[in-house]
Amino acid sequence: MINGTKNLAKDHAKLADFILYSQREFLLNLSRELNRDNISFAQFFLLGYLATSKELTMTDIARKMGHSTAAATGLVDRLEKLGLMERTHAVDDRRKVLVRITSRGIELVSRLRNELTNQIADAMTETSSVDADSFMNSYSTLDTAAAAR
Repeated sequence: MINGTKNLAKDHAKLADFILYSQREFLLNLSRELNRDNISFAQFFLLGYLATSKELTMTDIARKMGHSTAAATGLVDRLEKLGLMERTHAVDDRRKVLVRITSRGIELVSRLRNELTNQIADAMTETSSVDADSFMNSYSTLDTAAAAR
């Protein structure tokens, strides 16, 4: 099995190279767009997360972002000033502050996600349909395994 382990390690290294290369390409383009909209990566990731959530507390946001509540508050303050998210109070407890994305924020996330989707589609057209199908099947398997963790 040593030979199989060596091949598996080579496959892992190739996959790591692919991820780093493609991530660099996609992140460079995303970075240009974020700079145009005066948004940081952390702010965009928060917007992306809120686009799939109804509303979150500041504690939830801090936990999700891996920040302190004070740092999360700074992210929200900036995005609120840009009109991309808003704060409300919970109906059952006025002390609890809830944050949700605005329609303008959803439009920004959708636009940038669509641009990324188009970049991926362009990259996928440069390969055969058999290879693209194989890649997507493998990705689906890896994604399912990662989600189960």
